[in-house]
Amino acid sequence: MRHHFQGYPAPDVRKEHEPVEHTPLRSFLEIPYDKLEEMNLEVKEARVKRVAAGKLQEQRMKYLADEKRIKAVTVCFTDLEGRLHMLDYDKKFLLKSADNLTFDGSSIRGFSQQAESDLRLKCDWSAFYWLPADVFGPGKVLVFGEVLERDGKPYAADLRSRLKQFCDNLHAKQGLELHAANEIEGFLFNGREAERRYYETGKFDFISTGGYYHSLPGDPLRRFIDTSAEVQRSMGFANEKDHPEVAPSQFEMNYSYTQALIAADQVQLYKLICRQVADRMDMSACFLPKPVTGVNGNGMHTNISVNKDGRNLFYDKKGQDGLSAIGWKFIDRILTSANDICLILNCSVNSYRRLDPHFEAPNQIKASAIDRGSMVRIPLGNERSARIEVRSVAPDANPYLAIYAMLATGLEGPEAPAADNDKRARTRFLPDNIYDAIRLFKTSEFAMKLLGEEVHGKYAELKLTSAERCPKALGARVKVSEVQFHHEVTNQFLWNLF
Repeated sequence: MRHHFQGYPAPDVRKEHEPVEHTPLRSFLEIPYDKLEEMNLEVKEARVKRVAAGKLQEQRMKYLADEKRIKAVTVCFTDLEGRLHMLDYDKKFLLKSADNLTFDGSSIRGFSQQAESDLRLKCDWSAFYWLPADVFGPGKVLVFGEVLERDGKPYAADLRSRLKQFCDNLHAKQGLELHAANEIEGFLFNGREAERRYYETGKFDFISTGGYYHSLPGDPLRRFIDTSAEVQRSMGFANEKDHPEVAPSQFEMNYSYTQALIAADQVQLYKLICRQVADRMDMSACFLPKPVTGVNGNGMHTNISVNKDGRNLFYDKKGQDGLSAIGWKFIDRILTSANDICLILNCSVNSYRRLDPHFEAPNQIKASAIDRGSMVRIPLGNERSARIEVRSVAPDANPYLAIYAMLATGLEGPEAPAADNDKRARTRFLPDNIYDAIRLFKTSEFAMKLLGEEVHGKYAELKLTSAERCPKALGARVKVSEVQFHHEVTNQFLWNLF
């Protein structure tokens, strides 16, 4: 017989191992995937329709204030080289301080000097995303930020702001809508942080050796692709197709074209999603252009088109390869300045391994509808889908800088001198090493005009700093240093030891 003292509750008499029911201590936002997709597509549509920034800010701030289950807002920005940086702001703090978010720019390579370190962050409320709670954690939303000077002016080295301003100006002055879509290839390797640990292991371990389109429904590569594609879809990417690529353990997940700035944001999200999903599976998603020699490398083929009043300006049914005169002039300008912008599109030591004439490398400065060795390809298209495809872009390029450079070059860049027309039959090639690319970039008046003297100099300096940490001759083996000092690997500890 059990006794208890009068005035005190009776002891717990549940059977041993009987589960204890607890009231949840936390109730953070978790949204089903189908609802996520609906919400993110709605935000994307408002962005495409150019709803006023002030109206969107008011809507988002009210939503954050009313939704008690959100704990933090992840604000993202991208440095000059293309690394994505993320800061989590407590929601209540952000609501009070959204007009005064600051960070130390001197700690970001390519940003401000130590003596002028403070920079500002401004939320671009049009670029707002709800996140899948099972992948990114519950109770968080994400928004892209714009980097500002201390006085509130756009920061010159923030290429996201540069791309946004370029697109907005052309839309306001000429009614042009600039579209892009990126086909981003990556590798999936065994183990977490495979790139950061490359200096210890000296190798990458393939998950699969199946190759192009070949993967069983339940194998690790297919599970990774399926999961990543689900996350993409939920975040409003408008998926099209996904599959294993040509090389072992290589993947590609395609999604629809959209406005250029949205497309660049999606490149950063694509790589973030892949890395996060892979990490949760004890694997690594790798976007080095050529992490393993002897097999195809990773590319970021970039499809571009220009619209006006709902009409695709690149389409002409009677034009050569179905492309209009405007489209061909765009291509001609890209080819004319190919060497000037090569360092922008192929920004790392490792990316010049990919521009190997073998393995379908797009290193020939020419355009073709069928030759995949050409820098520019004209895909088969109709009135809606006519476009050009710049194939020489590496997946580690800063997407804002790369898309801005291609658009500005194609629309406003120099045309080939008339005297060069007779020389077009001779095939020219892109540089096969970063030192030549740096030299061509540094001496290019067009590249300096494109970026401005200060950013042009900063970028060249950063690329030379990375190059000088690596052997000058590429050789047949991937060197530890070209992985370890790659800008996306971000092993700050080893950088500081050099």
